Amino acid sequence: MQIAQNVVASFDYVLTGADGEVIDKSEPGQPLPYLHGAGNIIPGLEAELEGKTVGDELTAVIEPKLAYGERNEQMVQQVPKAAFQGVEDLEVGMRFTAESNAGPVPVVITAVEGDTITVDGNHPLAGQTLTFQVKVTEVREASKEEIEHGHVHNGSCDH
Repeated sequence: MQIAQNVVASFDYVLTGADGEVIDKSEPGQPLPYLHGAGNIIPGLEAELEGKTVGDELTAVIEPKLAYGERNEQMVQQVPKAAFQGVEDLEVGMRFTAESNAGPVPVVITAVEGDTITVDGNHPLAGQTLTFQVKVTEVREASKEEIEHGHVHNGSCDH
């Protein structure tokens, strides 16, 4: 069976950045399952997996526009410390959810300078070309419920 729309596929992977450093990888014996065509993984990787079968191995180099997008400097903003009510010690690396006109946006603190806090709403991998080493481990038909819900069910789904 080939990976196609509304098929569940699982794969082992190692993700590296442009510098060759490992960013993420699947744990041994724990491949990543996803519902093909449901937007569960980045578009560039999903396109590379289309038509693959169990046992196929590939190297997929994904440009930012088909991964997590380009960095948007408008997503980097300076806000007053008073915007973080109830949090006394603000530190670089802390994550929050900010409210925007487009809804909630996850942000990370990138600088603390007195009463001015710099936050970045870009995805941490935005602007990066990503390389995936992938091995397809399973391909199966998706259940009706998985298709309706738009993701793989693993026994812990409670809609």
